[in-house]
This record gives sequence, C-alpha cells and structure tokens, in this order.
Amino acid sequence: MRRNELLSKEQVGSRLRQARHNQKQTLKQVSEKTGLALSTISKAELGQVSLSYEKFVVLARALNIEVGSLFAIPDEENTQRLPTTEVGISSHKSTATPGYATRNYEYGLLFGELSGKHMNPILAVIDSRDASEFDDYIRHAGQEFVIVLSGAIAIQFETGETLFLNTHESAYFDSGIGHIYLSTSEDDAKVVAVCTSGLPPGLV
Repeated sequence: MRRNELLSKEQVGSRLRQARHNQKQTLKQVSEKTGLALSTISKAELGQVSLSYEKFVVLARALNIEVGSLFAIPDEENTQRLPTTEVGISSHKSTATPGYATRNYEYGLLFGELSGKHMNPILAVIDSRDASEFDDYIRHAGQEFVIVLSGAIAIQFETGETLFLNTHESAYFDSGIGHIYLSTSEDDAKVVAVCTSGLPPGLV
C-alpha cells in the first residue's frame, strides 16, 4: 500500500458528508452523538484535517454506516451485503483499499465494500517512531489482533506496558486500552491489524 494510490482527505470527507446528509443529521447532532467537536467534524468533511481510525469508527456508528465504506475502492463504493450460506460466511476476495494518510500511519481497510462485518481488517504502514508524535493514545471499543508483515514495531499502552514485535510476530489485546504503534525498524513497518466492532452481533 505504501506509496500507492492514496485517497485524499477531500474524497473521504465528501463521503462522510454524504453519509450525514443521507441520514438527515446536522453537524450538531453528529457532534452530540459522537462527543467529537463540531469543528472537527466540519473540517473532516471539508478535507481540512485527517482523522484517526477510532474517530472514523465513532462517526460511522453515529451515521449507521460501515466504516469501510468511507475507504472503499472508488469503483466499488456501493456497499455489498456480506455473502452468507447456511453454514456461515461464504468466501469473498478483496484487495487493499487505497490508503489514507494520517499524521502517524497510512492505512487501508480490507473488504471495505462489505456490510455486516464483525471485524475490520486493516493494512497499515507505521511511520511514527516516538510517542511524542501522538497527541493521545488510540482507544476504540472491541479487541484487536495485529501481525507484522515486514519490519518491527512496538505497541505502547497507556498502562506503561510495551510489546515488541518482529516480522511475523503477532499480538492480541483489548483495544479499549489506549495504545499506539511505533516502528522500531530502519524502514517503516507494515502490519495487518484486525479490529472487532465492539458491538454484539445484530448491531453491526
């Protein structure tokens, strides 16, 4: 994903604004539902700021959309219902969505075009190397699994614990605990992180 096509802040903001209009919600209503500042939401819709994953999750819930729909491949923007069979979920192939750049990461959601998921798989490149590069720890409801595809990372938690992972090593943790990813390798690290929705079945 690194250095490949990136969705602009304006593209993602336009999708966010359209989703809000579809729900006939005002900026004030979304702000009250999410706890995010009205100015932050407005700037995000205008493409003036980039948002972190956990803020997109909160906004997606308030707007009753899949967070992945904000990052779906341009020619697959129409959400598809997750295919199922009598014995469970049927197979479905996906490629990485165009990346979205924040101050600390570049990431793209896999299967962003599918609705009804209980997990959000994310392909991410870790740029940051020092905790001072973050304004705060990242927190979102649910659980998180991460495996390092290349390079090495440290996951720092607000509890003071740090996990060090090399290529092909993995971790599983409560993503409600504040955490940040840092690259500890010479090159930027690439990971796949899988986040659960944090909501019981039927509410996703």
